[in-house]
Amino acid sequence: MSGWGCIIKGYPINNTGISEQNIYKYILNKEVIMSYTVEMEISGNTAMWTRPDTGDCPVSYPAPTYSAVKGIFESILWGPAVEVIPKKVEICSPVQYHNYQTNYGGPLRKSGVVTSGGSFQLLATVLIDVCYRLYAEVNPTSKSNKDKIPESAKNWDRKTTSPGHAYQEIFNRRLKRGQCFTIPCLGWKEFGPDYFGAFRENIIVQTGYSTEIPSMLREVFSQGYNSKASFSYDQNVLIKDGVLEFPLKGENRC
Repeated sequence: MSGWGCIIKGYPINNTGISEQNIYKYILNKEVIMSYTVEMEISGNTAMWTRPDTGDCPVSYPAPTYSAVKGIFESILWGPAVEVIPKKVEICSPVQYHNYQTNYGGPLRKSGVVTSGGSFQLLATVLIDVCYRLYAEVNPTSKSNKDKIPESAKNWDRKTTSPGHAYQEIFNRRLKRGQCFTIPCLGWKEFGPDYFGAFRENIIVQTGYSTEIPSMLREVFSQGYNSKASFSYDQNVLIKDGVLEFPLKGENRC
């Protein structure tokens, strides 16, 4: 841990001059909150980060969405007393698209097809041979969301002097042992990873890849734990030299 910075109204201000920063102090509703960094690597044969605008023949974004990264971290360790805030994705394999076809038997079939037990062929454009390094920060759940969390989580929160630090330590232990709350997936559930864990030494960021995504899904449940669906999007998201840095909440957003 190499210092701290302040974030006021969502904008970071470095108070130390140290560029590699792992701990920040957040000022929110007159409450000082410590934030802790977690990071992991994940790879697999196939991934699908669905663009909502591509309809019934979905196409993948070139990199994981904010909510997908959040879900991957929470698949290792989930707890409603803390909030995982994705910060950055490093793309560590060439971006390769591939045509994918499967028999779909899910709830979006027509009622008559569901009744007859039939399915239909779903065509998609997916990514293959993917590898990512993921970065996030962990904060205690905000005051506005604490009323929504289960009583067991409230008890844990009251007994823990630093929920973010506790999550970081438990997360790193579980990641090292290969433990998870639920099996992480690369977008769709059928796309499981061939590796998830700590950073591997031989992995290289694809610095030759840069692009701009005009509109990228951020979150489906943007109000936090146990909230109703409320879609939010980030605009003009940049992937520069193989790195996607997620905008701060409320920045470039609709």
